Amino acid sequence: MQFAVENDIARLVLHRPEQRNALDLDMRREIEEVLRMLRDEPGAKALVIAGSGGAFCAGGDLKSLSSERRPAHVNRERIRRLHVWFDELLDLEMPVIAVVDGPAFGAGFNLALAADFILATPRAQFCAVFVRIGLVPDLGGLQLLPRMVGLQRAKELIFSGRGVGAEEAKALGLVHEILPEGDALAAGIAFAERFRHAPTQAIGMAKTVLNQAFNLDRHALAELEACAQAVALETPYHHAAVADFLARAPLGFVWEKFAPTKGK
Repeated sequence: MQFAVENDIARLVLHRPEQRNALDLDMRREIEEVLRMLRDEPGAKALVIAGSGGAFCAGGDLKSLSSERRPAHVNRERIRRLHVWFDELLDLEMPVIAVVDGPAFGAGFNLALAADFILATPRAQFCAVFVRIGLVPDLGGLQLLPRMVGLQRAKELIFSGRGVGAEEAKALGLVHEILPEGDALAAGIAFAERFRHAPTQAIGMAKTVLNQAFNLDRHALAELEACAQAVALETPYHHAAVADFLARAPLGFVWEKFAPTKGK
Protein backbone atom coordinates (compact mmCIF):
# COMPACT_ATOMS: atom_id res chain seq x y z
CA MET A 1 0.00 0.00 0.00
CA GLN A 2 1.17 3.52 -0.78
CA PHE A 3 0.08 6.53 1.27
CA ALA A 4 0.94 10.21 1.10
CA VAL A 5 -0.53 13.62 1.85
CA GLU A 6 0.29 16.36 -0.65
CA ASN A 7 -1.30 19.79 -1.00
CA ASP A 8 -3.86 18.89 1.69
CA ILE A 9 -5.05 15.80 -0.23
CA ALA A 10 -4.47 12.32 1.21
CA ARG A 11 -3.79 9.59 -1.32
CA LEU A 12 -4.11 5.87 -0.51
CA VAL A 13 -3.17 3.49 -3.31
CA LEU A 14 -3.73 -0.24 -2.94
CA HIS A 15 -0.55 -1.79 -4.28
CA ARG A 16 -0.59 -5.53 -4.84
CA PRO A 17 -0.90 -5.44 -8.63
CA GLU A 18 0.03 -9.10 -9.09
CA GLN A 19 -3.06 -10.00 -7.00
CA ARG A 20 -5.18 -7.21 -8.50
CA ASN A 21 -4.89 -5.41 -5.14
CA ALA A 22 -6.79 -8.09 -3.25
CA LEU A 23 -7.02 -7.30 0.46
CA ASP A 24 -4.83 -9.51 2.60
CA LEU A 25 -4.49 -9.17 6.37
CA ASP A 26 -1.40 -6.94 6.17
CA MET A 27 -3.09 -4.51 3.81
CA ARG A 28 -6.17 -4.34 6.03
CA ARG A 29 -4.00 -3.48 9.04
CA GLU A 30 -2.21 -0.79 7.03
CA ILE A 31 -5.50 0.75 5.93
CA GLU A 32 -6.71 0.77 9.53
CA GLU A 33 -3.55 2.60 10.64
CA VAL A 34 -3.92 5.21 7.90
CA LEU A 35 -7.57 5.86 8.73
CA ARG A 36 -6.82 6.29 12.43
CA MET A 37 -4.04 8.70 11.60
CA LEU A 38 -6.35 10.76 9.39
CA ARG A 39 -8.92 10.78 12.19
CA ASP A 40 -6.55 11.64 15.04
CA GLU A 41 -4.19 13.97 13.18
CA PRO A 42 -6.44 16.07 10.96
CA GLY A 43 -4.84 18.11 8.24
CA ALA A 44 -5.94 16.55 4.98
CA LYS A 45 -9.01 18.04 3.30
CA ALA A 46 -10.00 14.91 1.35
CA LEU A 47 -8.97 11.29 0.81
CA VAL A 48 -8.52 9.63 -2.59
CA ILE A 49 -8.48 5.82 -2.74
CA ALA A 50 -7.23 4.07 -5.88
CA GLY A 51 -5.60 0.85 -7.00
CA SER A 52 -2.47 0.17 -9.02
CA GLY A 53 -1.80 -1.99 -12.04
CA GLY A 54 -5.13 -1.57 -13.82
CA ALA A 55 -7.36 -2.77 -10.97
CA PHE A 56 -9.10 -1.09 -8.06
CA CYS A 57 -9.48 -4.10 -5.76
CA ALA A 58 -10.37 -7.72 -6.51
CA GLY A 59 -11.82 -8.23 -3.03
CA GLY A 60 -10.46 -10.34 -0.20
CA ASP A 61 -7.35 -12.41 -0.82
CA LEU A 62 -8.83 -15.90 -0.72
CA LYS A 63 -5.42 -17.53 -0.30
CA SER A 64 -4.65 -15.59 2.87
CA LEU A 65 -8.20 -15.86 4.18
CA SER A 66 -8.56 -19.63 3.67
CA SER A 67 -5.15 -20.80 4.86
CA GLU A 68 -6.86 -22.82 7.60
CA ARG A 69 -10.36 -23.86 8.62
CA ARG A 70 -11.86 -22.10 11.63
CA PRO A 71 -15.00 -22.56 13.74
CA ALA A 72 -17.93 -20.30 12.87
CA HIS A 73 -17.56 -18.20 16.02
CA VAL A 74 -13.92 -17.46 15.14
CA ASN A 75 -14.91 -16.42 11.62
CA ARG A 76 -17.60 -14.17 13.08
CA GLU A 77 -15.12 -12.33 15.29
CA ARG A 78 -12.72 -12.01 12.37
CA ILE A 79 -15.39 -10.35 10.24
CA ARG A 80 -16.34 -8.09 13.13
CA ARG A 81 -12.74 -6.89 13.34
CA LEU A 82 -12.86 -6.02 9.64
CA HIS A 83 -15.82 -3.77 10.35
CA VAL A 84 -13.71 -1.74 12.80
CA TRP A 85 -11.55 -0.17 10.10
CA PHE A 86 -14.42 -0.09 7.62
CA ASP A 87 -16.46 1.96 10.10
CA GLU A 88 -13.47 4.29 10.45
CA LEU A 89 -13.64 4.86 6.69
CA LEU A 90 -17.40 5.46 6.67
CA ASP A 91 -17.13 7.86 9.60
CA LEU A 92 -14.12 9.80 8.30
CA GLU A 93 -15.11 13.47 8.50
CA MET A 94 -13.80 14.50 5.09
CA PRO A 95 -14.79 13.74 1.50
CA VAL A 96 -13.61 10.30 0.36
CA ILE A 97 -13.20 9.73 -3.38
CA ALA A 98 -12.77 6.25 -4.87
CA VAL A 99 -11.07 6.18 -8.26
CA VAL A 100 -12.07 2.88 -9.87
CA ASP A 101 -9.97 1.81 -12.84
CA GLY A 102 -10.60 -1.83 -13.68
CA PRO A 103 -12.30 -4.39 -11.43
CA ALA A 104 -13.87 -3.57 -8.06
CA PHE A 105 -15.08 -7.00 -6.97
CA GLY A 106 -16.46 -8.32 -3.71
CA ALA A 107 -14.98 -6.45 -0.77
CA GLY A 108 -13.36 -4.12 -3.31
CA PHE A 109 -16.82 -3.18 -4.59
CA ASN A 110 -17.92 -2.44 -1.03
CA LEU A 111 -14.76 -0.44 -0.39
CA ALA A 112 -15.72 1.78 -3.32
CA LEU A 113 -19.30 2.05 -2.01
CA ALA A 114 -17.93 3.44 1.26
CA ALA A 115 -16.62 6.50 -0.59
CA ASP A 116 -18.63 9.69 -0.89
CA PHE A 117 -17.91 9.87 -4.62
CA ILE A 118 -17.00 7.10 -7.05
CA LEU A 119 -15.12 8.21 -10.16
CA ALA A 120 -14.76 5.45 -12.74
CA THR A 121 -12.82 4.93 -15.93
CA PRO A 122 -14.57 3.37 -18.95
CA ARG A 123 -12.98 0.00 -18.11
CA ALA A 124 -14.25 -0.04 -14.51
CA GLN A 125 -16.21 -3.14 -13.55
CA PHE A 126 -18.25 -3.54 -10.35
CA CYS A 127 -19.38 -6.92 -9.05
CA ALA A 128 -20.87 -8.26 -5.81
CA VAL A 129 -19.16 -11.54 -6.57
CA PHE A 130 -19.79 -13.22 -3.20
CA VAL A 131 -22.59 -15.52 -4.37
CA ARG A 132 -20.27 -17.14 -6.90
CA ILE A 133 -18.23 -18.63 -4.05
CA GLY A 134 -21.13 -19.32 -1.72
CA LEU A 135 -20.78 -16.24 0.50
CA VAL A 136 -22.89 -13.25 1.49
CA PRO A 137 -21.59 -9.68 1.07
CA ASP A 138 -19.54 -8.31 3.95
CA LEU A 139 -17.89 -4.94 4.64
CA GLY A 140 -21.24 -3.19 4.74
CA GLY A 141 -22.39 -4.22 1.28
CA LEU A 142 -25.81 -5.36 2.47
CA GLN A 143 -26.47 -1.86 3.80
CA LEU A 144 -24.63 0.39 1.35
CA LEU A 145 -25.76 -1.10 -1.97
CA PRO A 146 -29.56 -0.92 -1.41
CA ARG A 147 -29.22 2.65 -0.18
CA MET A 148 -27.62 3.61 -3.46
CA VAL A 149 -29.64 1.61 -5.99
CA GLY A 150 -32.79 0.55 -4.13
CA LEU A 151 -33.64 -2.78 -2.53
CA GLN A 152 -34.89 -4.66 -5.61
CA ARG A 153 -31.89 -3.72 -7.77
CA ALA A 154 -29.51 -4.53 -4.91
CA LYS A 155 -31.07 -7.99 -4.60
CA GLU A 156 -30.64 -8.55 -8.33
CA LEU A 157 -26.96 -7.57 -8.24
CA ILE A 158 -26.25 -9.61 -5.10
CA PHE A 159 -28.26 -12.71 -6.03
CA SER A 160 -26.88 -12.84 -9.58
CA GLY A 161 -23.28 -11.86 -8.89
CA ARG A 162 -23.16 -10.25 -12.33
CA GLY A 163 -20.75 -7.51 -13.30
CA VAL A 164 -21.73 -3.90 -13.96
CA GLY A 165 -19.75 -1.67 -16.31
CA ALA A 166 -19.04 2.01 -15.84
CA GLU A 167 -21.94 3.29 -17.93
CA GLU A 168 -24.53 1.09 -16.23
CA ALA A 169 -23.06 1.92 -12.82
CA LYS A 170 -23.50 5.62 -13.56
CA ALA A 171 -27.08 5.06 -14.69
CA LEU A 172 -27.77 3.17 -11.44
CA GLY A 173 -26.38 6.03 -9.36
CA LEU A 174 -23.28 4.14 -8.20
CA VAL A 175 -20.81 6.28 -10.14
CA HIS A 176 -20.66 10.05 -9.81
CA GLU A 177 -18.58 10.65 -12.92
CA ILE A 178 -16.92 8.68 -15.71
CA LEU A 179 -13.40 9.94 -16.18
CA PRO A 180 -11.91 10.64 -19.60
CA GLU A 181 -9.08 8.45 -20.85
CA GLY A 182 -5.77 9.22 -19.19
CA ASP A 183 -4.30 9.26 -15.70
CA ALA A 184 -7.24 8.23 -13.51
CA LEU A 185 -5.47 8.89 -10.20
CA ALA A 186 -4.46 12.39 -11.31
CA ALA A 187 -8.06 13.08 -12.32
CA GLY A 188 -9.27 11.87 -8.94
CA ILE A 189 -6.79 14.10 -7.13
CA ALA A 190 -7.87 17.06 -9.28
CA PHE A 191 -11.47 16.39 -8.24
CA ALA A 192 -10.45 16.15 -4.57
CA GLU A 193 -8.46 19.38 -4.73
CA ARG A 194 -11.71 21.29 -5.08
CA PHE A 195 -12.21 20.56 -1.38
CA ARG A 196 -8.96 22.32 -0.42
CA HIS A 197 -10.97 25.53 -0.30
CA ALA A 198 -14.00 24.02 1.43
CA PRO A 199 -15.01 24.27 5.12
CA THR A 200 -13.76 20.89 6.32
CA GLN A 201 -15.57 21.07 9.65
CA ALA A 202 -18.92 21.87 8.05
CA ILE A 203 -18.54 19.12 5.45
CA GLY A 204 -17.44 16.63 8.10
CA MET A 205 -20.43 17.37 10.32
CA ALA A 206 -22.84 17.31 7.37
CA LYS A 207 -21.43 13.92 6.36
CA THR A 208 -21.90 12.56 9.88
CA VAL A 209 -25.55 13.62 9.88
CA LEU A 210 -26.15 12.42 6.32
CA ASN A 211 -24.82 8.99 7.26
CA GLN A 212 -27.75 8.72 9.68
CA ALA A 213 -30.37 9.97 7.21
CA PHE A 214 -31.85 6.49 6.61
CA ASN A 215 -31.56 5.39 10.24
CA LEU A 216 -33.33 8.14 12.19
CA ASP A 217 -36.76 9.72 12.09
CA ARG A 218 -37.02 13.36 11.08
CA HIS A 219 -37.17 14.62 14.67
CA ALA A 220 -33.95 12.89 15.69
CA LEU A 221 -32.28 14.00 12.47
CA ALA A 222 -33.40 17.59 13.07
CA GLU A 223 -31.79 17.46 16.51
CA LEU A 224 -28.52 16.32 14.95
CA GLU A 225 -28.79 19.15 12.42
CA ALA A 226 -29.27 21.66 15.23
CA CYS A 227 -26.23 20.37 17.12
CA ALA A 228 -24.04 20.45 14.02
CA GLN A 229 -25.20 23.93 13.07
CA ALA A 230 -24.55 25.24 16.58
CA VAL A 231 -20.92 24.20 16.18
CA ALA A 232 -20.61 25.43 12.58
CA LEU A 233 -21.90 28.89 13.52
CA GLU A 234 -18.87 29.37 15.76
CA THR A 235 -16.15 28.22 13.36
CA PRO A 236 -13.56 30.70 12.05
CA TYR A 237 -14.45 29.68 8.49
CA HIS A 238 -18.07 30.75 8.93
CA HIS A 239 -17.11 34.05 10.59
CA ALA A 240 -14.70 34.87 7.75
CA ALA A 241 -17.26 33.90 5.09
CA VAL A 242 -19.92 36.15 6.65
CA ALA A 243 -17.44 39.03 6.77
CA ASP A 244 -16.59 38.49 3.09
CA PHE A 245 -20.27 38.35 2.17
CA LEU A 246 -21.07 41.59 4.00
CA ALA A 247 -18.07 43.27 2.39
CA ARG A 248 -19.22 42.03 -1.03
CA ALA A 249 -15.95 40.14 -1.40
CA PRO A 250 -15.77 36.81 -3.27
CA LEU A 251 -16.45 33.76 -1.13
CA GLY A 252 -13.54 31.40 -0.63
CA PHE A 253 -15.37 28.27 -1.75
CA VAL A 254 -17.36 28.17 -4.98
CA TRP A 255 -17.58 24.63 -6.38
CA GLU A 256 -17.75 25.62 -10.03
CA LYS A 257 -14.74 27.92 -9.69
CA PHE A 258 -12.40 25.04 -8.91
CA ALA A 259 -13.88 22.49 -11.32
CA PRO A 260 -11.35 20.25 -13.11
CA THR A 261 -11.82 19.21 -16.71
CA LYS A 262 -15.12 17.36 -16.61
CA GLY A 263 -15.67 13.80 -17.73
CA LYS A 264 -18.98 12.35 -18.85
